[in-house]
Amino acid sequence: MAVSAEQMSGVRNVAVSKRASIGIAGKRQSETPPLDQIDQLLGAIYDGPTESPPWQTAMARLRDMLGAAHVTLMLRPPSSDSTGVMINTGPTTTQGIQSYETHFFAADPFVRLAEGDVFSAEELIGPQWMQSQYFREFLEPIGVRHLLGADIYTKDGIECRFRITRGPAAAPFSAEDKSLVRLLLPHLKRAIQLHARLDFLECERALFAGAVNRMLLGMVSFDQNGNIVETNQEARRILAEKDGIWLSGNNLCIESSQESRELQRMLRAALAGTGEAEGPGVVEAMAVTRPSGRAKLGILVRAIPLGQWSESRQRPAVAVFLRDPEANAAQPSQELVRRLFGLTRMEAQLALLLTEGYTLDEAAEKMNVRRNTARTHLRSIFCKTGVTRQTMLVRLLLNSVLNLG
Repeated sequence: MAVSAEQMSGVRNVAVSKRASIGIAGKRQSETPPLDQIDQLLGAIYDGPTESPPWQTAMARLRDMLGAAHVTLMLRPPSSDSTGVMINTGPTTTQGIQSYETHFFAADPFVRLAEGDVFSAEELIGPQWMQSQYFREFLEPIGVRHLLGADIYTKDGIECRFRITRGPAAAPFSAEDKSLVRLLLPHLKRAIQLHARLDFLECERALFAGAVNRMLLGMVSFDQNGNIVETNQEARRILAEKDGIWLSGNNLCIESSQESRELQRMLRAALAGTGEAEGPGVVEAMAVTRPSGRAKLGILVRAIPLGQWSESRQRPAVAVFLRDPEANAAQPSQELVRRLFGLTRMEAQLALLLTEGYTLDEAAEKMNVRRNTARTHLRSIFCKTGVTRQTMLVRLLLNSVLNLG
């Protein structure tokens, strides 16, 4: 992001003309660091979305530069419906944070600030600030005297609050301090927008990963160099059994030498097919024999083509999907079946038993009901679901959203 001449002038004023001030511990604070340190601070702001908690490094740097007691970023301010999300740098207590999140946020007069500017409490509220309930009952007991703040708003509806404090022994925040914070605001706003985008993508990834796991589909992804990037829960289960296939370092190993050569050929072909920016990518499949005598594992290899602007060689380039035909999927709850198809409790139980492969007589025995009673329930199920045969009913249930529950 370009920095205007006016902003650069403000930073130079901070770096050159700021007088030493008294810190919270009574020590003399040195002049604000030069522009190379401010550059490091901006870098920490843009690195912040990848930290956990985010922006810890940037806020610690800013706290040192300003001789502050606390630097706090409220990513989601507390409300009557939520405690919000606050990131604090400086001495805090769980009790102090909870008291703000559950009570004092409602008494905080330092909210909804005009975007792009930085205010001290006295500038915004006036001399009566120190007589307010919020100051006397919350800030003063935790050793806060001076408060500097700015608010950040995005077009997506994000509202964040940025607050910096000093103790009673420290000097008030100067115009140069405010100029520095004002310079940081547009960069922090962009970093917050990046964080929101990354959070959205992570939520989407977790959702799809959970669905794949519930479908008992193992997945191993490889980067362009042939190194394993990630394995999901089901893949780890299959590979841990070492029944015909296992993981050794960055290699998928197969018991059968012939099948091993075939898998390596498929992987090489898929990696060679990832250079294209568009297209469905290479897809091949094979079966892996298991020495235990269990049914063969199914393997599908799919190339993941590079995106138009992809530059990293560490991104997933090939996905290997593993399917164990003998894996036992978690049984959908009767409540899900009942609500999805409008069945009674007994009808839902019967439908699930038929889906598991039981005959009508076996299902009746497990339900401890007579065969005629089971047939009556089955006719009712047919009527409600619109099918006419047990095979159609089983197919309907297996192809429904039940496996995603």
